[in-house]
This record gives sequence, C-alpha cells and structure tokens, in this order.
Amino acid sequence: MGALIFYTVIYFIGHYSAHGFNLLAKRELLNRRWTGLLGVILIAAIHGYKIISSTPPSAHNESALDALGFYVILPVGIITAVLLYLNWRDKEDDRQDENGLS
Repeated sequence: MGALIFYTVIYFIGHYSAHGFNLLAKRELLNRRWTGLLGVILIAAIHGYKIISSTPPSAHNESALDALGFYVILPVGIITAVLLYLNWRDKEDDRQDENGLS
C-alpha cells in the first residue's frame, strides 16, 4: 500500500510539473498523463535497481524478485492500467462528441 501511495505522489508531481510547463509555454507541449507516467517509470527503474543490488534483510525470507514484484511492478502496473483506462474513456468521449451523441 505504501509503494502505491509513493508512486501516486510521484505521478502527480510529474503531472502537475507538465501542467505548469504547459501554462508557462501558453500551449500544450507535454501530455500531462504520459509525462507523469514517465516520471513513475524512471523512479521505478531506480527503485528496482536499488532492490536488486542490495542484500535483503536477514530477518526476511523473501527474495529480491518478490520485493521487486510487490514494491515496484505491482504499483506501476496499477497506475499504468488506470491511465490506459482514462485515456480510453477520453477517446470514447471524443468520438461521441464528434458524432453528436450525448
């Protein structure tokens, strides 16, 4: 749960940074959703490298791959799935607006 919150915060930092950059540029240069996801993927790569390269605590029986799956792959997968769903939903709304449907 903590890893999901961590990566969600990273996503929103990237999202609002792209929004601020777009406001300064006075046009949309960066897609906010995909810029936020790029930040999440970059931090996840660093986090994954740190998990794999360090030795696990002696009291834990879990392997590095278990930790990698639970603390990196699962939260990034959830965030990616939500973004893909929201992107799909926005495209459906755009198609309905073009066809004049409500």
